[in-house]
Amino acid sequence: MTTKTRNTSLFDFYGRPPVYKALPISLQHVLAMIAGVITPPIIIAGVVGSTPQEKLLLIQVAVLASGICTLFHLYGVWKFGARLPAIFGVGFAYVPTLIAVGGQFGIEGILGAQLIGGIIMMVVGYFIQYIRHLFPPIVAGTVVLVIGLSLYDIAIRYMAGSGNVDAEGFGDLANWMVGIITLLAVLVASQFGRGVVRLSAIIIGILVGYMVALPMGMVDFSAVAEARWVAVPEFMPFQMEFHSAAIVSMVVICVINSVQTIGDLSATSVAGMNRELKTRELTGGLLGNGLTTALSSLFAALPTSTFSQNVGIVAMTKVISRYVLAIAGLFMLLAGLSPKFGAIMTTIPYPVLGGATITVFGMITMTGIQLLIKDELSARNLTIVGLSLALALGIAEVPAAIEQFPEMVRNIIGGAPIVVAAITAFVLNIVLPRRSLADEQREREEIARADAEAAGENADAGEAEAAPER
Repeated sequence: MTTKTRNTSLFDFYGRPPVYKALPISLQHVLAMIAGVITPPIIIAGVVGSTPQEKLLLIQVAVLASGICTLFHLYGVWKFGARLPAIFGVGFAYVPTLIAVGGQFGIEGILGAQLIGGIIMMVVGYFIQYIRHLFPPIVAGTVVLVIGLSLYDIAIRYMAGSGNVDAEGFGDLANWMVGIITLLAVLVASQFGRGVVRLSAIIIGILVGYMVALPMGMVDFSAVAEARWVAVPEFMPFQMEFHSAAIVSMVVICVINSVQTIGDLSATSVAGMNRELKTRELTGGLLGNGLTTALSSLFAALPTSTFSQNVGIVAMTKVISRYVLAIAGLFMLLAGLSPKFGAIMTTIPYPVLGGATITVFGMITMTGIQLLIKDELSARNLTIVGLSLALALGIAEVPAAIEQFPEMVRNIIGGAPIVVAAITAFVLNIVLPRRSLADEQREREEIARADAEAAGENADAGEAEAAPER
């Protein structure tokens, strides 16, 4: 009788490593995403004029939804769920559109449009199996590359002291010192450490940075003291409103976010699992994200999406154990039920988060490049990538350039280079004629032969004209 050996590998999706190995890596996933989860509801609460109690509610349900969404996608239900080592939650991608909708229609208009947007996202997920050929690595890789590049300014702002450049003390040398010490700790642990130390480089860097920031007065525990121990979210705390302009804007950004999801899931499978994304995983990811986005609106949680910074962690550590990421999802779930627990995680200073995540954002960029080189770097594909990058990053750098555009267009593409890159790459991939490197080489050879023949004919004609003169 043979005894079945338990799979304890960190590098297998179905592995269940010991808790002492899994916990540090799980925590760094939580710490990498927590700021991204709580920032959108904080921003939107300010836009719609929420009361302090409503603001805390929006933060709480965002954290709770992120934990549930992550667990849902790791294990899946029927055809819903990616079943990949990916973190899902309330993210930044929707913020420009949410600001525009919220400023005009309030939180009620946001939630009503979000419900419709989630349903449309599920429709896209269902039909993606028939149109997946429209999203080859050259399109998905371009989106992932722009995701990485567009996150750099966030990391730098965090290292300088805040996500807001107008904040008091922004750019102080003390902030930079803490950020750089955190970054150095991450580099030392990742490059010189072994085993769990190397895999837990980000959380080690955060702990080092936190201990440095603590005596410098950068850690504020006031939110922890004020937060309740337990709070259960209520069903539909706000009445939904449905406005056509809000719905159109939300549907567009939900469809665009589906392209980002394709890019993030592709990056996860390529960088973490060394294989292409399967169609059922892609379909399940989009269906599941649409479902969680729609259901989240019923509890006042904002739309959900993949977390690119966590894709970077998977790419850097190669840890793909579902068990490890499930612990991260469980942490977020507990934080959502216990606002005090979530408040503790929000005490991490911005410079510490910036120093710890800037390497992660770099890994996302490199994963995008890995996806791109899976396709031939033909003149056609180079045009798609180059033009997408130029338009996306150029418009993001000079937002005043589109001030004369219709308001709806500005709301969709303003401040969101991912949207511009996705639309440009998608359209160019359809309209540009497909030519392989071999075709281009043959064309060059034909041109070279034609030039040589023309040169030979010109030489013969010159000799013929010169002959009578001799």
